[in-house]
Amino acid sequence: MSSGSGPLRLGPRGPEAKAICVFVHGRGQSPEEMQSHVLSRLSASAVAFILPRAPLGMWWEARAVDPLTPVARAQLSDALDHLAAAVAAARAELPGLPLLLAGFSQGACLSIEYLCAGLPPPDALAAFTGCRVGVPADERSEAVPARMPIYLSGGDADPWIPVSAFADAAQSLGRVGASLRADLFPGRGHEVSDAEIVMLGTILDDLAAGRGPRMEAAR
Repeated sequence: MSSGSGPLRLGPRGPEAKAICVFVHGRGQSPEEMQSHVLSRLSASAVAFILPRAPLGMWWEARAVDPLTPVARAQLSDALDHLAAAVAAARAELPGLPLLLAGFSQGACLSIEYLCAGLPPPDALAAFTGCRVGVPADERSEAVPARMPIYLSGGDADPWIPVSAFADAAQSLGRVGASLRADLFPGRGHEVSDAEIVMLGTILDDLAAGRGPRMEAAR
């Protein structure tokens, strides 16, 4: 486990590792908070987790649902470079393993933008309380690989990501042919619910077993 300015690393690194998860924290959060609030609720002993750290505690300053300004685009570009380096380092450290890119809140938004930017893709994406950055009128890339397994979640009581932004993300990802499951939870605020933890565990179990993610909750 590491702390400070670098990424947080959890789980096995040798032959015991069967899958990788790069998990991106939200605005004003830390990798350690993602570990305590999300990952500690999982049973994923065969997964190597890498949690990149935003240099200033946030990936960019604007709200995700604000129109993209030149400053926001520049900050988003820097954040995408940071995440791309983290994904590349994970691939290099554990070559050949399936990789899930996941995130919460601003980290989920950044993960969606990573996929849409056409960067080297993960094997699956899980965006908990995420949306596209900007508004539909902005010029935004949609370079998502066809049939990419994507799990998108949101809550209708979430104060940061309104239902309209969740729907915009689902439409954006769906029209490019992704294999998308989108769950909107009634009454769910700004958190990762137990149902979403189950979904994350199911996806990671499938990847670790060499299967494509089923995108259905375990029973």
